[in-house]
Amino acid sequence: MDAEADPPARSRTERHKCFACYKQFKKKEHLVEHMKISYHTPHQPKCGVCQKHCKSYESLRNHLTGPLSRASCSRTFSAQGCDLCLKLYDSPSSLVKHREICPLSAPASLGTKILPFAGSVDEKHTTNDAKAIAFNCVMVGGGTDGSLDLCARVCLVDEDEDIIFHTYEITGLTEEHLRNSKSHKEVQDKILEILYNGESARRLMSESGKARLLVGHDLKHGLDCLRINYPGHLLRDTAKYRPLLKTNLVSHSLKYLTKTYLGYNIQTGEHDPYVDCVSVMRLYKRMRAQDHQVNGIGTPNSDSGFESQKAEELENMTPDELYQLSKSNYKCWCLDSKKAAGPVDF
Repeated sequence: MDAEADPPARSRTERHKCFACYKQFKKKEHLVEHMKISYHTPHQPKCGVCQKHCKSYESLRNHLTGPLSRASCSRTFSAQGCDLCLKLYDSPSSLVKHREICPLSAPASLGTKILPFAGSVDEKHTTNDAKAIAFNCVMVGGGTDGSLDLCARVCLVDEDEDIIFHTYEITGLTEEHLRNSKSHKEVQDKILEILYNGESARRLMSESGKARLLVGHDLKHGLDCLRINYPGHLLRDTAKYRPLLKTNLVSHSLKYLTKTYLGYNIQTGEHDPYVDCVSVMRLYKRMRAQDHQVNGIGTPNSDSGFESQKAEELENMTPDELYQLSKSNYKCWCLDSKKAAGPVDF
């Protein structure tokens, strides 16, 4: 057979493999296009066995434990991996020690207890060094058909899980609840005062002001209900955080995230805003505590390096060099821990 008509097997099967997710492409230009839209960086969830990058933790779980998981990774993870944090440990004994501390206990519920007064439990918390505040509110249906969302109960918790603010709004709850309830304007002003570190609501957007990170689940819904506008770069939303999304980029419920990443159940009965506040704060702190060794690679929220390179230059780069140009398309919460403690300038 003519050798020219039948090229060697090596040239027929040549592929260009992505440095991060290991996808293979027939043409180098296809790999380049993949790198432009994949946003691979060290901030992505990554398999501790094969080092493959995944778009979300759910994708990583599927890779490790799903029906189509990679066999070698699945075997190693089943012996040395934590089902909650998805980290890999050097031995089964190390994993056993880790599993003693990784699952968290559910916070004690406020139940039907009415706090001494509907406001700050301890005023010192409004001026402490808490960098992040967790927020949750309970909605009730309003209007003639119950379709209007009204905020009935609000809770704010600091990083130590201490209640900063808890109140009922005047929305038609029981007489006992309403005895110390606040008007919508009072609740709104108090929340803003706490978030802006004691600054007057009239000076919220001053350049000299300080603001705290606001942590929650589906924050836009609660803030819209309270008619509060808060800078987007200060929001930490567990319903929108890309690593915590489903593989189709749809939000998980807070109940699912708490069970999956913290190891306990919530929302099994009456909605308790304190329990939800603590849970979102714990999720945030667990995500924030990740130690990503970026070393200048893939700095989030910066311009992609691909735009500054010509097409022929990109096609001549190695997969590793293309990875060096890639930038994250979300703000990784680990970067919050790398900043100085205290309120955030805005």
